[in-house]
Amino acid sequence: MKCIVSILSLMPLSVLYWFADWLIYPLAYYVVRYRRRMVRLNLCNSFPEKTDAEIRTLEKKYYRHLADVIAEIVYGYRVSDEQMRKRVVFINGEEAARMAQQYGGHMLMLGHIGNWEWMAEVSHYMEQFGIESTHVYRKQKSQQTNDLMLYIRRRRGGNYCEKNLILRTMVMNRKHEAPQSYGMISDQKPSAHGEHYVTKFLNQPTPFLTGTEVLSKKFGYPVYFFYIRQVKRGYYTAEFRLIAEHPAETAEGQITEAYARMLEENILECPELWLWSHNRWRR
Repeated sequence: MKCIVSILSLMPLSVLYWFADWLIYPLAYYVVRYRRRMVRLNLCNSFPEKTDAEIRTLEKKYYRHLADVIAEIVYGYRVSDEQMRKRVVFINGEEAARMAQQYGGHMLMLGHIGNWEWMAEVSHYMEQFGIESTHVYRKQKSQQTNDLMLYIRRRRGGNYCEKNLILRTMVMNRKHEAPQSYGMISDQKPSAHGEHYVTKFLNQPTPFLTGTEVLSKKFGYPVYFFYIRQVKRGYYTAEFRLIAEHPAETAEGQITEAYARMLEENILECPELWLWSHNRWRR
């Protein structure tokens, strides 16, 4: 797989988008029908006010965007730092960097929206302020896929930590002189027996991971939300929005609730950009 991705990544992004339009999208949507039932169910439950025709239109837009994300991930295998700085622009990052310097670190919460893989470029962005970045990830079931994705992600700089090791990693990182930045994709489905917080999200009761809230209170790190927009095809902005400067002073669930509301706002602004094929509401 790595060899195939390496060869495909030699192509310009415009060519990879051609494959996305004429191969990946029709194959995923019409032939393989990749998780079509799940996507349709998630969209219908989240937007009960939409007609069947509107749901089908949104569904197709989602699969087109998913095809684009695949093309962009392949492109990211070799993309230069200069090109990536043009394609991912950070807003209000100076304030977030100042907070990390003041408190020794900060937490960045985001969802599977836009091109979430490219958001790892924040590592290079934070380097200019002397801040080290660690990105928390959930290990893929396929070791081959996991190794490939880690290789591509590391091209964007920063360190990567499997979610079960994050507490130990944060304790060890406190010994470093450099402030720390932790990126947490927090819209994944919690495990059946893990700690979670339930709130109404996209018109249905939804459990959320609470790890970021717990860790931010333990370490005293301010919490930010990454509000992601697609400017045009292949170009994104990520705005740092403060959730809590003093997490320990917040009520239980307050940070997670604020994250859910900001993520919902982000999704409703451009719903086709979220990962609807994720089995978010299985329980």
